[in-house]
Amino acid sequence: MKIFIDNHTFRYEVENIIRLFFPYEKFEVVYGLPDDEKNFIFTEVSYELAVTAVFDNFSKRLSGTKSGNEKEDETALCRLLFDVLTEFTGITVPWGMITGVRPVKYLRSVIDKKGRAFAEDYFRSTYKVTEEKLDLAVMTEAYEREILDSSKEKSFSLYISIPFCPTRCSYCSFVSQSVSRIKHLIEPYIELLCDEIARTGEIAKRNDLYLETVYVGGGTPTTLEPEQLAKLIKAVNNSFDMSTCREFTVEAGRPDTITAEKLHTLKEGGITRISINPQTLNDAVLAEIGRKHNTEQTMQAFKIASQCGFKTVNSDLIAGLPSDTVESFKNSLDTLISLGIENITVHTLSIKRSADYTEQGLTTDRKDAERTGKMLRYAHQALLKNGYIPYYLYRQSRMVGNFENVGWAKKGHEGLYNVFIMDETHSILACGAGAVTKLKNPHTGDLQRIFNYKFPFEYINMYDEMINRKNSVRNFFSKL
Repeated sequence: MKIFIDNHTFRYEVENIIRLFFPYEKFEVVYGLPDDEKNFIFTEVSYELAVTAVFDNFSKRLSGTKSGNEKEDETALCRLLFDVLTEFTGITVPWGMITGVRPVKYLRSVIDKKGRAFAEDYFRSTYKVTEEKLDLAVMTEAYEREILDSSKEKSFSLYISIPFCPTRCSYCSFVSQSVSRIKHLIEPYIELLCDEIARTGEIAKRNDLYLETVYVGGGTPTTLEPEQLAKLIKAVNNSFDMSTCREFTVEAGRPDTITAEKLHTLKEGGITRISINPQTLNDAVLAEIGRKHNTEQTMQAFKIASQCGFKTVNSDLIAGLPSDTVESFKNSLDTLISLGIENITVHTLSIKRSADYTEQGLTTDRKDAERTGKMLRYAHQALLKNGYIPYYLYRQSRMVGNFENVGWAKKGHEGLYNVFIMDETHSILACGAGAVTKLKNPHTGDLQRIFNYKFPFEYINMYDEMINRKNSVRNFFSKL
């Protein structure tokens, strides 16, 4: 498909709107007037704003008044484009023209500037967000705000990356390595990671920073042996003032990596929250997405976690997995609720560009979106009915149906780290391969990012160079 752009600089926004309706289409962007193409979209800014879409049996032109304000004209042009494509495709996009990752953060910023009534009407009329999603955003924003208001000045969170997994799931694009292939790298990786943690702790102490949450993610941290987990946790406890830490999370993740010895090690190390993430409790679907565990192993993992005395367990489900049905999804969710799992995150399937599914040519269509929408609607109703609240929400590109991911929790069991990182509340000091340190200037709100090397072998082989690069963390806080 060709996209013609004339006399404006709104290419990025125009492409984002088009991708809401054509997520897998390849575009060719041409600056200038349309040629003899049969299928094209033309956006122009002249004495007026105008959008023309021509497809095989469809032709439509919408125009609007030019205000002279660049931001307002950009929004107005995108709204014309959105209306044309809605008419052509017949698709109702639940989040309307909202294409960003953090719709709740954006809603909160409008509320703070203009008030709640204005913000809700703005999302509804200007951005064409459906009532269903607006209600969800408003509810989530209120619960998020309680958590954000509890955060202390000069606070930060610590992220630790364990980039190893038993296998790679078909939908996944994270930089994680199969343990069977690079097992020999794990021990040297842990050695250097503990050193990086210690160096990071020195920075925190020197600058009187206030640690609020620790999150050990991946990958699958419980691919590590109990002794390696103990060594990692000890490094954290020895390097930071843990008296201020409100939450210490470890992604146990794959049920087939969980043992009683590992969870006892985590509990003894002071971990307060773990994730056990089946994604579905349908064994046939598990096999299809590349998971090597089954439902029985998931149930056993929950049992072990309960016996170890963990007060908060998170569990992830994915709505929209290929071959999963609405009834199957309902069964998975109902089972988690019946077990009393304190924190349930409902993700929407997102097929990333580098995922195996993408390489296999898998795409989703309107039927997939309708099926996924029914799953999410049921989750919303069932979780609210059973005392769960939506406490954080975010979106990703290439999500089935342009839906969302929502963290649901029983009151008092919210994942604080999730809220802080989505809101960009404070600095995130990050350690390990693929980790990204985000330094927030409390005066301006600006973020500075420092990227660690992605792959374990890079992290190990170029560790000294990476540490030198991270000296900018010291410089950042010293300037403040």
